[in-house]
Amino acid sequence: MVAQYIILILEAGGVTLRLAFTSLIIATVIGLACALWKTKNNRIISGLVSGYTLLARGIPDLVMMLFVFYSLPALVNAGFERYGSDYTFEISPFVAGVATLGFILGAYMTGTFYNALINIARGELEAAQAYGFSRLQIFSAIILPQLIRLSLPGFTNNWLVLIKATALVSLLGLEDLMSRARSAAEATGQPFTFYLLAGAFYFVVSLLSVVILKYLTKKYASGIRVVKI
Repeated sequence: MVAQYIILILEAGGVTLRLAFTSLIIATVIGLACALWKTKNNRIISGLVSGYTLLARGIPDLVMMLFVFYSLPALVNAGFERYGSDYTFEISPFVAGVATLGFILGAYMTGTFYNALINIARGELEAAQAYGFSRLQIFSAIILPQLIRLSLPGFTNNWLVLIKATALVSLLGLEDLMSRARSAAEATGQPFTFYLLAGAFYFVVSLLSVVILKYLTKKYASGIRVVKI
């Protein structure tokens, strides 16, 4: 019986990874867009981005997750009832988890990408403009490679935080790794075994992530000379 539960838990690890990667994609898109907008030096846009990052960082992940999963549908359905509609709006645990984690992590990605963008040498961009490079050429040939190199350390930290935060989505009823581990622990009376297995899964994913991202960091840093003054 224990072996069967172990297999079920590891299978649910796929749900956890899909949740994490989907949230990461959304967070990366949000973070990059907000970071690029913030570099425009527009007070209104910068204020909106700052407000977003403050909101996302200031509210606990679980509180926002519960709001998206429970409160938001209730608010929308109350609006439907007010206008005489029988339509019922619902959000699945997976979608609620992805939306919440992507929204929150996007704020941290904004800071990571923005710090990388402002550290790209202005002289290189001005030289490219002088040579007649288009905006797309400047972005793909100059900005993007340096953006990746400069943001990878912060990106790694954000990803590791995201991996651990996915465990919260089990509280919404998602059949992920933690949900299966909890069910197995309650059914067998062996919480140590199954929670240890869950912890080992997260640790292995984190360890592999660090190895891969450190390799990418070294790869993008190859050929870079640091001048000490």
